[in-house]
Amino acid sequence: MDRGARPTVREACPMADDDVWESIDHLHSWLDAHRTHGGREGLLLRILKLSEEVGEVAEAVIGATGQNPRKGADHTWDDVRSELCDVVITALVALRTLTPDAREVFMAHLAGVTERSLGTDPTP
Repeated sequence: MDRGARPTVREACPMADDDVWESIDHLHSWLDAHRTHGGREGLLLRILKLSEEVGEVAEAVIGATGQNPRKGADHTWDDVRSELCDVVITALVALRTLTPDAREVFMAHLAGVTERSLGTDPTP
């Protein structure tokens, strides 16, 4: 890689699909070990966390485009990307909270959405 070039996603984080789901499982376990609310309330709060993360995406987009005259351009598009990643991680952890089969549920849903949208099945 050229010294001035940015690393590719694979170079920066050579994580395989299995590693992603292993990380989601670890995050889920860590959050469960440190939760202050259990049961139905804990589940609802974990899902509600998605709204907070989506709000942070909106805040970053507003900041990246300078739409708040009081603050100006106080975010970057890298901030937006980071916040979008937080949304994805939070959603996957919430899904894992609902089912230990989160990976299978997600992959089946993704295949269905892909089939409806593109008319192809992404699985070999």
